[in-house]
Amino acid sequence: MKNATENAMQGTLRSLKGASLAAFASVVLAACGGGAETVDNPAPPGGGTGGGPIYSGPVARDSDVQRFQNTFWTDVREQGSCGDCHNETTAQPPLFVRFDDVNLAYDEALTVVDLTQPAQSRLVEKVGQGHNCWSADLSVCTSLMTRWVSNWAGDVAGGGRTISLTPPIVKDPGASKNFPSDTSSFATLIHQPILVPYCAECHSSESEDPRQPYFADPDIASAYDAVRPRIDLDDPAASRLVERLRFEFHNCWGGSCDNSANTMESAIAQFAGGIPETSVDPALVFSKALTLVDGTIASGGNRFENDQIALWEFKSGSEDPNIRVAADTSGVAPAIDLNLSPEVEWFGGWGITLNGGKAQGSTTTSRKLFDFIQQSNGLFSIEAWVIPANVTQEMARIVSYSAGPDARNFSLQQTLYDYDFRLRHTETGLNGDPALSTPSADEILQATLQHVVATYDPLEGRRIYVNGELVSNVDQVAGGSIADWQDTFAFVLGNEASGDAPWEGTIRLVAIHNAVLTQEQIQQNFDVGVGEKFFLLFDISEILAAAPQSSYILFEVQQFDSYAYLFEKPHFITLDGSAPTGIPLQGMRIGVNGAEAPVGQTYATLNTMLDATQFVELGQPLSTLGAVLPLERGPAEDEFFLTFDVLGGESYARADTPPLVISPTDLDPVSEIGVRTFDEINATFAAVTGVDPNQMDVDMTYQELRQSLPAVEDINTFLSSHQVALAQLAIEYCNVLINDTTARAAYFPGFNFGAAPATAFSAANRAAFVDPLIANMVGNSRNGTQLASQPAFSVIYDELAVATDDSNRPDNLVDRLIAGGSDTESIAKGVCAATLGNATTLIQ
Repeated sequence: MKNATENAMQGTLRSLKGASLAAFASVVLAACGGGAETVDNPAPPGGGTGGGPIYSGPVARDSDVQRFQNTFWTDVREQGSCGDCHNETTAQPPLFVRFDDVNLAYDEALTVVDLTQPAQSRLVEKVGQGHNCWSADLSVCTSLMTRWVSNWAGDVAGGGRTISLTPPIVKDPGASKNFPSDTSSFATLIHQPILVPYCAECHSSESEDPRQPYFADPDIASAYDAVRPRIDLDDPAASRLVERLRFEFHNCWGGSCDNSANTMESAIAQFAGGIPETSVDPALVFSKALTLVDGTIASGGNRFENDQIALWEFKSGSEDPNIRVAADTSGVAPAIDLNLSPEVEWFGGWGITLNGGKAQGSTTTSRKLFDFIQQSNGLFSIEAWVIPANVTQEMARIVSYSAGPDARNFSLQQTLYDYDFRLRHTETGLNGDPALSTPSADEILQATLQHVVATYDPLEGRRIYVNGELVSNVDQVAGGSIADWQDTFAFVLGNEASGDAPWEGTIRLVAIHNAVLTQEQIQQNFDVGVGEKFFLLFDISEILAAAPQSSYILFEVQQFDSYAYLFEKPHFITLDGSAPTGIPLQGMRIGVNGAEAPVGQTYATLNTMLDATQFVELGQPLSTLGAVLPLERGPAEDEFFLTFDVLGGESYARADTPPLVISPTDLDPVSEIGVRTFDEINATFAAVTGVDPNQMDVDMTYQELRQSLPAVEDINTFLSSHQVALAQLAIEYCNVLINDTTARAAYFPGFNFGAAPATAFSAANRAAFVDPLIANMVGNSRNGTQLASQPAFSVIYDELAVATDDSNRPDNLVDRLIAGGSDTESIAKGVCAATLGNATTLIQ
C-alpha cells in the first residue's frame, strides 16, 4: 500500500507538455489514479495466491514482466478461463497464460492487449463477443478483462489508465426515421393487439410480478417511452422485441416462437412504414456524425482503487435488462454478485433503482469483506453514488453487511436528511449503535445524485464525506476492535437481509475498500463522477477547410438516465499539430437522427472565437454548461451531429423562432391545508408556551424526536409516528412550563398549583387554568375573538373541562385525570400537552 504522500499525488491529471494537445497525432490523457496504480490484488485470506500450483519457471527478466506476472497473468490464470487453452500444454495461440515461462507469456500477451487504451484490447473485444466468457453476462467478462489489462498497464503507461483520442470514422449524418410524438399508431398496431395480451403479465407496472421494461403498461405514454429503445425503425427484424421471440424463445404465444416473432416483426414494420425519413437540411452548417458507441470510453479512468476489494458498477442492465444479477467487477475473488429482487429495476447509464426490494449477495461470498477488513486491522471505507428518492425515509438501509434489523457489522443508512453510519466494534453495540450521523441541522442528504463515503479507522473513528467534503462531526465513540464481527452475515443494498428496512432511490456505484480513503482520494473519485461516459469527437475539418480529420469539437457524453443523454464540457481540439486562431463560432446546436433536437439547446447562444492558444488538457474550453437531450432509439442507434449558425467562413441564416406557448394543464385538486414541519412545530410550541427552545431538557427532547416529526408539509404524508413524536414534544414543553413557578404564575394568573386537585380544578377554578391555554395555544378566548379557522372556544373548553357522557360519568379530560388519582401539577401538564400537541398547532 502506498503511503499517504504518494496517494495524495494521484488525484490530478498529468500535465501535457508542449504548447497544446495538437502536437500529437493522437491525444493521450494520462489519468493518474489508483485505478491503474494497483500493484497487486489483495492477497486472499490465509496468504498465498489462491491455492493453485506454485510457479517454478524462469524469473521475470525485468520490472515490466514482473508487473505483468503480479497482475494480469495471475488474474487471467486464476479467475478467468483463458488458462484452459492459451497455455503451453493445449498450445492454442497466443500462449499468454503459459505457465512454463512468464517471460514468453509476457511477449505473447503484448500482441493482444492495448496498454494505452485497455478497453480497446483484442482480449476485451473477444470476451465481449462471447469467446470463452466465464460468466453468463458478457459485460462482466469485458469489465474484468479491461480491469486486468488496466492493472498491468499502470506503470507501463506512466502510472495511470490512459485515454487516447483518435480520429473517428468519417460519416455524414444519415436520413433517419424518428419516433413520432403521437402514440396512436403504436397503440393501434403494437401495444393493444400484441404487448397488452401477451406481455402485460410481467412487463407492466400493475403486474403482480412487475418486470422492467414496462412496454405493456396500461399507461400508453409510459409504455411508449419504454418500448422505443427496443424497436429498430430501419430494420424491424433487428428489433429487440423480435429477437427475444425468434432467437431466445422468450414468452412466445400460440405454440410457435417463429409465428410470434413474425407477428411482432410485421407489426413493427407496419408501424415504421408510416414514419417518413428525416434528412438533415442541406442549408445547415453541420459536422460529421457519431453515435455514442463511436466515442472513446472516458469512464473511471482515474478512480483511486488501490485497496478496492469489491465494486458494483451495475453495467449488466445496459446490455440486457432481463439480467437479474449485479456483478462484483473488482477483480478480487470471490466476487460478491448481488441477486436483484423483482422490485429492483435497472437504471439507464449504469445503476439500479430500488422500490422496496434489495440486491443481496450470498453469505459465502460476503465473507470476503470480513476476511479482508480483518486483515487490514479494521480499516475500511464504504463508497457509494446514490440518489435518494425522498427525504422522508427513516432507518432505511442503503448499504448493509448484516443479519437483520438487530445485528450487523456495518450499515450506511438514511434517516430523513441524514446519513447514518452504524458500525459494530468493541465500543458499540451488536447493532452498531450509537450511529455516527451527519448534522441534522445542515440537511446534508438531499434527493439528488450524491457521492457518499464512510470511513473507519480505530484511531480516528468513523467519518462521513459527501461530495468530497467531510461533513460529520468528530465521532464521540472511542475506536474499537472489530474482532467480534460475524462472518455469516450477508452484504445487501437497499434493505436488510430480512427485508424490513427498505430504502427507495437509485444506486449508481458501490465500492468497498479495505483501507481508509484520504480526503484527496475521496475528492479524486468524486471528480471522476459516475456512469458510462464517452468522448465524442465531432469532425469540423471540412467546414474549416482544414486538413482531413484534424479539427474537432469534443464533448463528454453519457446516458444520463433511462430517458436522456447528458452533453457537457465542449472543447475545440486539433489532432494534427495545427494551431488555428481567430475562427468565429456562433450558435452551436446538437442534432439527433437527422434533425436538431427540439429541446436542450444550451449552446444556441454561444458566441466565441476558436483559438489554439487557449488549449488546455482537452483543448479550448467552449462552455461550462451542460445539455440534456432525450433518448430516442438507444445509445447504439441515436446518431448525433452539430450545427452552427456561424463557423469559420460558413453561415446559416436562421429564421427567428416564435416564443414557445404552453397551455397550462389543470392538475388534480390538492389539499389547501398542510402540516407544520419539525422546525416549524418546535418554533410554534416555543412561541405559544413562552418556553425557550434552547432550554436543555426541551432541546434534548427535540433533537431526539426531530427525525420522527413531519419533514414535509404535505398532509398526505402525515403518519401515526409523527403524532406520537408531537405528543412527546408537547409533554416536554408543558413539563418545563409548569415546573417553572415564575413562568406558570405569569401564564396562569390566579390558578393555585399548590391546592389539592379537587380544589384547584373545582368548577369555579378550572377556568383559571383552561382559559389561558385556549387563548394562547388556539387563539380563541371566552368573550373575545373567535378565529374561524379554529374550533370554537366552547367546544374546546367542554372537551377539556365540562363534557360528560350519557351515563353521567366524567368525559372531560380534567375530571378523568382527577379520577385517576393524579396530583395537581400532573393534571395541569396533561391538559396543557393535550391542548398543545393537537391539530390546532399542527395544521397550517
